[in-house]
This record gives sequence, C-alpha cells and structure tokens, in this order.
Amino acid sequence: MVQPLISAIICTHNRASYLKAAVDSLRSQTYCPYEIIIVDNASTDDTRQVIETFGPDPPITYVYEGTLGLSRARNRGAQVARGQILAYLDDDAEAATGWLAALAIAFDRPSSVAIAGGRVSLAWPPGYDPPLWLSPGMLETLGVYDLGPAIRPITDPRQTPRGLNYAIQKPVWQAMGGFNAHLGRVGHCLLSNEELYMTQRVLAAGLGVLYMPQAEVTHQVAPTRLRRRWFLRRSWWQGISECHRDRLEQTLTLRSIGGRSLNLVRGLGKGLSPGGDPSQRFEHLTYSYGQLGYVCSGISHLAHSRIFSVADADAVDDPPHDPMS
Repeated sequence: MVQPLISAIICTHNRASYLKAAVDSLRSQTYCPYEIIIVDNASTDDTRQVIETFGPDPPITYVYEGTLGLSRARNRGAQVARGQILAYLDDDAEAATGWLAALAIAFDRPSSVAIAGGRVSLAWPPGYDPPLWLSPGMLETLGVYDLGPAIRPITDPRQTPRGLNYAIQKPVWQAMGGFNAHLGRVGHCLLSNEELYMTQRVLAAGLGVLYMPQAEVTHQVAPTRLRRRWFLRRSWWQGISECHRDRLEQTLTLRSIGGRSLNLVRGLGKGLSPGGDPSQRFEHLTYSYGQLGYVCSGISHLAHSRIFSVADADAVDDPPHDPMS
C-alpha cells in the first residue's frame, strides 16, 4: 500500500530562536513520504538565515507571506502543499519522531476522518517552574491538550485538537475555503479560534474529527508567558475571538452579550472572594477578563452595525483596546 504524502507546515513570525528545534523535529520523522514547508509570515529577524542552514535532505520549501496573520500563513502553506494531508506544527513546538506516522494512521481509518491531532505537553524554560498562581486548568492556555491514552472521536468543537498540533485533509481545507482570515493571531494581537471554527464547520458537515494521542508534540513555554499580565491579555483576546466566531455564525445578540455579562460578574465574585486557593482565584479573574473582552467587542460591533448598517457578518471593525497592552 502506498502511503499518502503528508505536508508538514510550520508558520513562523519572528521566532528564529525557536524555529531550528521545530524544524529539526520534522527532519527526524520516521514517516515517509513527507515534505516540509516553512511559511515566513513577515518576519524581521533571522528566520530566513535559520532556514538556509538546513541541508537538502529532506528538502524544505520556503514561502514568504507578507500579509501578517496566522490564518493567512496557514492558508498560504496549504496552497503550495503537494500532500493530501496538511499537518501544522507551531514554530515553538517540537514533534515526536512518530508524529506524522501517527497522523497517517488516524486518517487511514474506515470512517471519514477530516481532522486529527494529538497530545500536547509543555516544556518549561530552563530555570523556571510553574508559578504558584498557575492553576492546572490554566495550563490549557499554554497549549496543554490531553484527552487520555485512547484514540477517540471528537464531537464537541470545544475539544478540537490544538492549532499547534493540527492536521486536516487538503480537500476538506479546500471545500471549507481555508482558515478564516478574521480569526487567528496577527502579530501581537492574540486572536485565536481559527482551528476551532474550522473544526466546528467540519463537524457540521458530517465529517469526522479524531483525537490521536500518539501524535505527540511538546510546546516550548516562553518566559514571557509566565506572567499574570500575559494570561490576562490572552484571556481578553480569547473573549474577543469567541465574539468574532459568534459574529461569523450570526449568533451575536444583546442576549448573548447579557449572558457573558453575568458570567463576568460571577467570575469576579469568585476571584475576589477572600480565602481559598490563590491559583483558583486568579483563574476566575482571568475568566472574567475574557468575558469582558467578549462584552466590549460585542457592544462595539452591534453599535457599529447599527450606525453604519453593516449587514455582512464578515465585516471587521477595530477590536476594543486591550487595557493590559
């Protein structure tokens, strides 16, 4: 049986210091055949020079995408990919040697699997330990993804494989029109949910999504992400991302904003209550901050829509200012 060609894609923006380890992990894969594609998303550091240090085996395709945005970079990589399976790895992550082999098994199942991804663990920076204010639940914000040791189908889009370890069949990517460019990171703007939205649409189309634990990836935790301010910013932008997704689904209403407002108040009550585990209190505060981001973004969009009669759900207005930036 001929194995399908897999296109392993890394999209990178100004992370030359992490990129070599990520590419090395792809060059060490046991699976064959595969290709490596590096999408340089408007980097201004030594990204191009790092890529030029690698030899020809296996060959690396370098692509420059000048328009900043992770979704745009992912779509650019998919456009040049020759494989039937697109396997995305973040530029600050390292794949286990059997990563692609496990993904190939995931897509070689009797059911129509369109998306697959696996377990994600964390690698702490040298000299750092998890801070005491970091609760187990907040590890997911850093990329942790572990649904257990067994292969299992995903039916809830909220349990989607993480974008740093995410594979999709190219024909499905094409049928869905690619990743939505209104979602996903844009430089220092921490928008997200592009892969969640893709997973949601794939499930709605009746296609399968699979958790493949053997497709393991390690995510390098940058020291800058071990600060309370970063978690608050990340939560703020998560709220805005969820608001954007509701806009795309045309489910953003005053009622949904009101529900988020109640969540905000409840989270503040738990986060500001005296006593208890300080890490849990901080988790509640970050949750509330995310709800605030949703509410501010939702009110801004509805007001903008009524003033300017914007009917297009894809129309983008400026996101509310992040108080933590």
